[in-house]
Amino acid sequence: MTTEDLIELGNSALFNTYNRGDKLFVSGKGVWLTNNDGVEYLDFVSGIATNILGHANEKIVDAVSKQAATLMHTSNVYWNKPSIELADKLVSCKGAGSLAKVFFANSGAEANEGALKLARKYGKEVNGENCFEVITLTDSFHGRTMATLSATGQPDMHKDFEPLLPGAKYAPLNDSDALKAAVTAQTCAVLVETVQGEGGINALSDEFVQTLKELQNDGLLLIIDEVQTGMGRTGTLYSFEQFGLQPDIVTLAKGLGGGYPLGAFMATDKVAAHFNSGDHGTTLGGNPLGTAVGNVIFDEIMEAGLLENTAARAEQLNAGLQQIADKTGAIAELKGLGLLIGVEFKDEVQAADVIAASYDEKLLVVPAKHNVVRLLPPLNVTAAEIDEALVRFGAAVEKVSK
Repeated sequence: MTTEDLIELGNSALFNTYNRGDKLFVSGKGVWLTNNDGVEYLDFVSGIATNILGHANEKIVDAVSKQAATLMHTSNVYWNKPSIELADKLVSCKGAGSLAKVFFANSGAEANEGALKLARKYGKEVNGENCFEVITLTDSFHGRTMATLSATGQPDMHKDFEPLLPGAKYAPLNDSDALKAAVTAQTCAVLVETVQGEGGINALSDEFVQTLKELQNDGLLLIIDEVQTGMGRTGTLYSFEQFGLQPDIVTLAKGLGGGYPLGAFMATDKVAAHFNSGDHGTTLGGNPLGTAVGNVIFDEIMEAGLLENTAARAEQLNAGLQQIADKTGAIAELKGLGLLIGVEFKDEVQAADVIAASYDEKLLVVPAKHNVVRLLPPLNVTAAEIDEALVRFGAAVEKVSK
């Protein structure tokens, strides 16, 4: 079937909720994707920070094959070995701090949904029935379920779905005074991303981090959404390690499954104790197949030098992007941490045009808010692949800026 025929079939059978254009890929290997016409593209989207070992990774393929031939799913009525092993790794590793318990889900939205439920139950049981509000930040993104959409600080995403769930409040990113003013006796938690991904690659400031610590010391729960920043993407397993924060609850997904649907939220013993049997659940979360993949990913991050490679490749990529900025004069700012990199363009250059021009150069990149283009290669990307991406991205930026 031709690409055109497949896309026509897709348009007739699928909801029209994504603007895919003519982009249809049928296979991948490492950092490369191949479309239905056999054309190869350098993939610096990685399933939006998800495929951290690239495409068709041999160890993941082997783990899926062996586990699928052994035991795929039993439900959470029973224990399963891969989920126990992965949970232990997540809370026992250096950097996890006092995080002690894991709940496995299927996605980032589900992980954040569970975290919000846990925070509410904790707040009500510790501080009274009316302690249920959670403060999040402007430009944040936490998911598309009703609870996580309500927590997302982007009003343009709220329209057509209001009224939102009660208990959601917002404060401007890095505005300590506004955050403190938003706290009331009804506030149980603050939910933040250390670096906002969808919101434009915006990092927490040092002053704001200190404010979060102060509020936490005063009794508020600190929830950190590591769905995009976690699992080594920023150069440490959990990004909060680099900010000197010790959260009460953390959410993970994307890179945790490396392309397989897998999410999780973790909590300290003190907070986790407020979830009892029947308080939360999932049919597929934590199944043997997904957590078998998660074990492979964790082991590769911690044992195969991926954190060191992330730091080295991030330095290389930022240096090359700075050269493009100096040459073209089109870039306003380079932002991000590790291999979560944002390129913010000046007003006269539109990020959408750069993304289209990059596609013409056979390079895949993805947008974020505020005229930002994200570059999200897998964590095992090579120096040669970074160099090739810089050539292609540089050509795209130069084309658009002229």
